[in-house]
Amino acid sequence: MAGQLPSPSAALSHHASPTTIPAFPPRTATATLRDLSDLCRGGGATFSSRVGSSFQRAMQSLAPKCAPVTDISVDQSMENVKLPKGDTWSIHKFGGTCVGTSERINNVAGIIVGDESERKLVVVSAMSKVTDMMYDLIQKAQSRDDSYVAALDAVFEKHRLTATDLLDGDQLLSFLSRLHNDISNLKAMLRAIYIAGHATESFTDFVVGHGELWSAQMLSFVIRKKGFECQWMDTRDVLIVNPTNSNQVDPDYLESEKRLDLWFSQNEAKIIIATGFIASTPENIPTTLKRDGSDFSAAIMGALVMARQVTIWTDVNGVYSADPRKVSEAVVLKTLSYQEAWEMSYFGANVLHPRTIIPVMRYSIPIIIRNIFNLSAPGTMICQPSSDKNGYDQHVETPVKGFATIDNLALVNVEGTGMAGVPGTASAIFSAVKDVGANVIMISQASSEHSVCFAVPEKEVKAVAEALQSRFREALDAGRLSQVAVIPNCSILAAVGQKMASTPGVSATLFNALAKANINVRAIAQGCSEYNVTVVVKREDCIRALRAVHSRFYLSRTTIAMGIIGPGLIGGTLLEQLRDQTAVLKEEFNIDLRVMGITSSKTMLLSELGVDLSKWKDQLAEQGEDADLQAFVQHVHGNHFIPNTVIVDCTADSYIATHYYEWLRKGIHVITPNKKANSGPLEQYLKLRALQRQSYTHYFYEATVGAGLPIISTLRGLLETGDKILSIEGIFSGTLSYIFNNFKGGRYFSEVVAKAKQAGYTEPDPRDDLSGTDVARKVIILARESGLKLELSDIPVKSLVPEPLRASASPEEYMQQLPEFDEDWAKKRQEAEDAGEVLRYVGVVDVVNQRGRVELRSYKKDHPFAQLSGSDNIISFTTSRYKEQPLIVRGPGAGAQVTAGGIFSDILRLASYLGAPS
Repeated sequence: MAGQLPSPSAALSHHASPTTIPAFPPRTATATLRDLSDLCRGGGATFSSRVGSSFQRAMQSLAPKCAPVTDISVDQSMENVKLPKGDTWSIHKFGGTCVGTSERINNVAGIIVGDESERKLVVVSAMSKVTDMMYDLIQKAQSRDDSYVAALDAVFEKHRLTATDLLDGDQLLSFLSRLHNDISNLKAMLRAIYIAGHATESFTDFVVGHGELWSAQMLSFVIRKKGFECQWMDTRDVLIVNPTNSNQVDPDYLESEKRLDLWFSQNEAKIIIATGFIASTPENIPTTLKRDGSDFSAAIMGALVMARQVTIWTDVNGVYSADPRKVSEAVVLKTLSYQEAWEMSYFGANVLHPRTIIPVMRYSIPIIIRNIFNLSAPGTMICQPSSDKNGYDQHVETPVKGFATIDNLALVNVEGTGMAGVPGTASAIFSAVKDVGANVIMISQASSEHSVCFAVPEKEVKAVAEALQSRFREALDAGRLSQVAVIPNCSILAAVGQKMASTPGVSATLFNALAKANINVRAIAQGCSEYNVTVVVKREDCIRALRAVHSRFYLSRTTIAMGIIGPGLIGGTLLEQLRDQTAVLKEEFNIDLRVMGITSSKTMLLSELGVDLSKWKDQLAEQGEDADLQAFVQHVHGNHFIPNTVIVDCTADSYIATHYYEWLRKGIHVITPNKKANSGPLEQYLKLRALQRQSYTHYFYEATVGAGLPIISTLRGLLETGDKILSIEGIFSGTLSYIFNNFKGGRYFSEVVAKAKQAGYTEPDPRDDLSGTDVARKVIILARESGLKLELSDIPVKSLVPEPLRASASPEEYMQQLPEFDEDWAKKRQEAEDAGEVLRYVGVVDVVNQRGRVELRSYKKDHPFAQLSGSDNIISFTTSRYKEQPLIVRGPGAGAQVTAGGIFSDILRLASYLGAPS
């Protein structure tokens, strides 16, 4: 029956027949003396004589503890006092940090007496660092390092000072007397170890368990000092476990239940302070509950008394949706199911050890994780989720509850055609792994049986690979196995959630988020319970992967690292818009846009956390460094804590545009109003578009054609829905729209151009606008988007700059000579007016005839193009669906505000694609 939980009925009833056990089994002293005797026998007669008085003193000091104890019948002892079980009990566990100082021990006592539960059983760890100090004593002694004596004195002094702060009078004298006696015994034992040069595991367990004994005694005295009845329990008198290997023990619940009943019959109290971490074997040999043993102690005690709840006090607010050191936006989860907590703890989340959950699951006892330093935080409750009448879990709000990672792993891949359909291959593989003592973290195998891959700790992979090479040498030489390959530098990312099993598309969402963050998945595993989906990624990608999937499941903001190139008129306006909208985007749309760098052609400003956009101009001037485009991009993209990166090119520089392909290949998104890439060499454009289609990296350029107008998106919408583009015609230049909208009445052409230049509508040299090259670039962009493979040189352009003025030395000289041609322009205007028309400078994409052009045209006054005002642009789409009445897009097509707004819109579209809620 060892290792089994008592049934609820058995736990609530006495045993039918009398059972006799020792009242206080003298296992501690007996086992220790036997251990020391074994040490002596191991060294022979010569060794025994060398131990001499140290061993004798240790035996003499412990001898009184070994006196025979009269057996007491369980039934007789419990005639008057029975151990009550059920909801009257509340279990608390306080870790070493919680009892690390006298002040914290006082705080713990306050929490205990403040709990209004009828009965309280409190499990305590050793004071912070004490367990490490005790292990260090063993290490020093068996290494024959004389400093173990001073180290033991430091242990004594730490507890003496703490007790002096907390206690006084008889309580202080009583504790110090016990402490002195324990330290003296330990000194004699350690001396024997020093001479022997080694210590057995059971002896080590006995020594290190003293930290819990001392903290439990001190806390019990403090509670009594506050006026409450209290008993302290050495759990080695109660908890019986069966060691299975060096890192695992199985509780014997039935025997532990008997001993707890007996202990309580002799030590009745409503507040019990019990030692965590330590227990005994069935042979009464001291042992420990291994890793996270105090949590395990609390869970076992909770099951034994069928408590109302078990509260684990720690130094965090609860269980987080991800490691908050890696994901700053990680949230504290209100509830977890036992299965979810189990899965997350296995994959390294700071929850509980999986075995801690086992004792409480059978009786559906909730475990609450709370922060002793933040009592206002409700913490996380681990429990059996309640269900509504349809069986749906009401507590689980999202399919994925949280994410956990394990680093420093390696993948081992055993591959070969000879594996398919051969029974026993997997058994042979994992038998070889077991023989070297390696721990397999994850296993993945395709249904073809062509390969088996599994993850092991990186420190163990060399031994594993050598064992497999040896085990399968014959198969490798014969070609039945092609390789035993090791893939180092891996990490595991696990998504955990009980509702994943009933929610379609969770895996699709997970992998979509990883793809959009440009994360390559090396291996995948998922159990049929669907509580967990595990992926293996490169170690350097792990944090980005974690942040990407965390954001995608709405547990945190969609965070994008931004690099702004060209903080001139348009770039500067964009930065101002970002400054004004950042807070709103965070709070209302869950989007976090962080400008990690700003660079001009000469100076760049870099930030680790994000540039303060209210001071960027001053910071660029005062803290800027020499511009280096490669270093700039590396900085913006190199922040592994932000999964998504975008470079926003606000220049018109062709050199910057040549880097787009390289950036997109690295997983960096690109947004730009720069027309040079899409209107440059056709081959470069086609490579960019092909890369964009093949990857999850995005390249947005809406502002290249219509500033803030939805020209590109409208065209794509038509094409994607199956419409056929016949022609696109439009006034694409806000500058030329302004000029021709105002070139009427008796006004001279040179006068209108001068006014446009004065108002800032033109480039510093108006010829850059009047040449028509900018319009031609927009035409070629739309032509290519429509499927035409044209070069910029294929577009005939009617320049508005008179031939004699194209060679003018300066813009000023050009403006001075322009009036000489006013008469020619007046004649053209008059001809149009005589025909009832107006002049407009337009670009045309003739898809049917696969050509484009830029020219001056005249339109009837009732034509949409004739009805513009100001600097508005207008674009007309004639398609199969919009043949009789073309689709018109009209609005402001020039100016820093609308162009920056178009770029901003692309940034938000990117955020939406990356997982921000719409």
